[in-house]
Amino acid sequence: MPDPIQIRMGGYGPASTGFSRALKSIGDRLTAEFGDRVDVKYVWNIMELGYRAEDILWLVEHGLLTLGYQSSSYLTDRVPDLGIADLPFLFARTQAARAAMDGALGDLLARKIEERLNYRVLGWFENGFRHISNRVREVRAPADLAGLRIRVLPSKLQARTFELLGAVPIRMDLTQAIAMIAAGTIDAQENPLSNTVTYGVHKFHRFHTLSNHFYISRPIFLHRTAFDAWPADLQRAMRSAVTEAVAFQRALHVQEEEDARKAIEAQGCEIVELGAAEHDAFAAAVEPLLNEARATFGRALFDLTCST
Repeated sequence: MPDPIQIRMGGYGPASTGFSRALKSIGDRLTAEFGDRVDVKYVWNIMELGYRAEDILWLVEHGLLTLGYQSSSYLTDRVPDLGIADLPFLFARTQAARAAMDGALGDLLARKIEERLNYRVLGWFENGFRHISNRVREVRAPADLAGLRIRVLPSKLQARTFELLGAVPIRMDLTQAIAMIAAGTIDAQENPLSNTVTYGVHKFHRFHTLSNHFYISRPIFLHRTAFDAWPADLQRAMRSAVTEAVAFQRALHVQEEEDARKAIEAQGCEIVELGAAEHDAFAAAVEPLLNEARATFGRALFDLTCST
């Protein structure tokens, strides 16, 4: 009997997160279907092994891991068209964002990634809408962000967004950001509520504003050399398992956001829900960026964000 096909899946969160549970669902399905033909193992959180969160990218690209996920913003320097997914207030509703990423927009961005990296992109996990937290003051208007040093994902467009909002954006990896938040050397960060709680940020930030300023997806990518060498039945099974895992993870994300809000409130933090006029003020402040982006990305790509 030939040696089993090695499948190593990794991420950068505890085993209890929706992302890790979704990876486990992929492995469980493959093991149930292929038995001894596959050998599936997991590295739930590479940061516990001394890696940075962004290292998941090269670990998969070079085949040390078979499958991983990462917020698309980490790839924008190498795949510029991915920047369109970093634009603020691009989607008003979760369902519209999901439909775009599962449709023509997600298909195009997956192809753009595969053109530049040794990946096969099989789907998009949901990182979801992101919110602002800080240790200094309540934020209800862009003026309240003035001078706050805020960690953002490694994306030029995200940095530009917060410059327009009056903050001082600092692009950095999650690993470094967690340490600086705990030390108080940066004032603010932006994340889904579930990430804010998973990484313990709510223990250091009293103020949380439900701004919904970015909707971020996480591509699920495999080491292309390995995947393309697999038998056709295993390739089909992996594609199907990833599709099921995406639906599973997104459902978990909804519950994780609700649970995270309760945890933030239990910590004694303050949560600000913006009214329509307050939300519009944030959107108006970043309108120059959207105008620049329409020229940069072109109408055809922009139209894919609103074709659903």
